[in-house]
Amino acid sequence: MTKFLLAVHVLAAIVAIGPVTVAASMFPPAARRALAAPDDARAAETVQLLHRICRVYAAVGIAVPVFGFFTAGAMGVLGDTWLIVSVALTVLAALVLVVLVLPRQEILAEGPAGGSPGTEGTVALEATRAATVQLAMFTGIFNLLWATVTVLMIVRPGSTTGA
Repeated sequence: MTKFLLAVHVLAAIVAIGPVTVAASMFPPAARRALAAPDDARAAETVQLLHRICRVYAAVGIAVPVFGFFTAGAMGVLGDTWLIVSVALTVLAALVLVVLVLPRQEILAEGPAGGSPGTEGTVALEATRAATVQLAMFTGIFNLLWATVTVLMIVRPGSTTGA
């Protein structure tokens, strides 16, 4: 049963978290392209699609910690430091995604599709470009948190399982 749970946990991480990290990373440059060409419907659609991918796979990503807890319980490692740190980083990554990344994506996704940002003037356009830079930073933090969790799951510092 432990191997089954571990396999489902790893597959859920690959299938759910992978698309979020990729789509979230692609979002800021796509938003900048959409801002640069406000009449380009395809650029706006790309931004909206990337945001939808992030939202949907973020919701599916809940399966990762759920199966992670089942797996940790079956392995008897719920109290191990590496797992506690991984859980804390996972919670932090989820907060970054839900509080800092997705809301900013939503604002930018509505901007290019909702109207021409260029008609609001250069100041508004520059503010929106700055928002894409800030979004890229938060996305990078999200991705680094997940990369750290992945390393902890593989290396398991202090583990006596021989990994």
